Amino acid sequence: MGSGSCSRVTESWRRMENRVNNAVSKSKVGKYFKLEARKTCFTTELRAGTATFITMAYIISVNSTIMAESGGPCTISDCTLPPFTNGSALPGPECKFQPNMGYQNCLSRTKNDLIIATASAALIGCFGMGILANLPLALAPAMGPNTYFTFNLVGFHGSGPVSYGTALAVVLVEGCIFVVLSATGIRGKLARLLPRTIRLSCAAGIGLFLAFVELQGQQGVGLVGPSKPTLVTITACARTNLLTGECIEGPMRSPTFWLGAVGFLIASYCLSKGIKGSMIYGIVFVTLVSWIRNTSVTYFPDTPLGNTSYDYFKKVVDFHKIEASAGAIRFGGFNRSEVWIALVTLLYVDILNTTGDLYSMADLAGFLNEEGGFEGEYLAFMVDASSTIIGSALGTATMTTFVESLAGIREGGRTGITAMTVGFYFFLSLFFTPLFASVPPWAIGPSLVLVGVMMMRVVKDIDWGDFKEGVPAFITMLLMPLTYSISNGIIGGIGMYLALHLYDWVVEMLRLLMKMRKGGVQNQVSATCGDPSPTMV
Repeated sequence: MGSGSCSRVTESWRRMENRVNNAVSKSKVGKYFKLEARKTCFTTELRAGTATFITMAYIISVNSTIMAESGGPCTISDCTLPPFTNGSALPGPECKFQPNMGYQNCLSRTKNDLIIATASAALIGCFGMGILANLPLALAPAMGPNTYFTFNLVGFHGSGPVSYGTALAVVLVEGCIFVVLSATGIRGKLARLLPRTIRLSCAAGIGLFLAFVELQGQQGVGLVGPSKPTLVTITACARTNLLTGECIEGPMRSPTFWLGAVGFLIASYCLSKGIKGSMIYGIVFVTLVSWIRNTSVTYFPDTPLGNTSYDYFKKVVDFHKIEASAGAIRFGGFNRSEVWIALVTLLYVDILNTTGDLYSMADLAGFLNEEGGFEGEYLAFMVDASSTIIGSALGTATMTTFVESLAGIREGGRTGITAMTVGFYFFLSLFFTPLFASVPPWAIGPSLVLVGVMMMRVVKDIDWGDFKEGVPAFITMLLMPLTYSISNGIIGGIGMYLALHLYDWVVEMLRLLMKMRKGGVQNQVSATCGDPSPTMV
């Protein structure tokens, strides 16, 4: 086809696009979404929604993988016994941490449940944000709270202080409180109570914690593992001891680690070039290579579990019905202190993340008014908070407005049609569960390390020259990965901030009291003696 034919096709396409845009803009749909008022058009909104989904599609596999590490509703009753026991003994807790066909099958079903839960909660949140608030913002399960939920509350394969059902109940209660705070307008005021240095260091600390988790062998690429003399060390072993996690063969010989490292380089390079959907490319490359059977990096080894996973993967298109994660909420463990600490932690992290993200994206989209608010602000907060309740009912952690919405805003998205387009893509993803369920952890791990990199960017805004600001920030960031607890980091940082500022506050309070007392004495003298008259001077 010659250049003249190409130009005619292009011109014809543009005319058709203009006709569609004009028709939609003048329709009831266009007027409802204020396309002309916000100086945008229908096709621009569709492109913006596509860009946003491309940049955040990783959350489907990432969130389900992280949440499944908790074990979900799986217990030791799902474990199968070795044949030689003849059913004469019950499985012990160790079966959850060793290769066990029954427990692994339960984990696979749970991951499939969480894929559907993630996509369903996201599409509901996106449609709510689009239709009610008319904003180009997409929602999905939040990175950070899902890590806290899995590794600090439920623990790896249920080894934490609370059960999966109780943790979901915590998320549900937090969501209900969030709705009340949003409805009454208290939400923004609470976000400003926490010192700025703690707010910034929380984001950075969660990024470090997330990266540390994903560098480990059981959850991610396997670069970091346990060591008796030094607690942690470099591993990436070809074979590890299943009980201790230590190397049996020398470190840095794991083929899956090196494949994950290539994926990390691909995603990092794409990010450096500003390519949309950068993390997706690294995940897709590693996943495609891992789908090849009979290789050292295959996700489908020639084992009973590998063969079962491969048979499911070959379906490609399949709508999975949620079997166990939905409705798993249990209120039985609320008599434990860990539950209430978790509730406060999730609530504050949610307030900080979501409130800050909403205002920053509204600012970049040009929605903020002179008072610092924006159109649809109240409904946006309500949709965001309500989505957390929906997510907990489906079996996933806290929902939030995704920063990746900036990709759509940069493409020109200005209305709720952008958010609804993202929701439509999440709806389509519901039918490809076998593909999302077959993404290996060494493909997910590198992308989450990059999420940690991006969350560390706020460190530059901390006033490191003021030790009263820098020390609490450092303690917050340090304690999160080293104590394997987000709440420990927040508590430690706030405690250090209060301790360092206590003397200044006491001195300032004494000055105010002295000033008030001095003013009271002067008023008393004036009331007793009266003002001197000019004739007496």
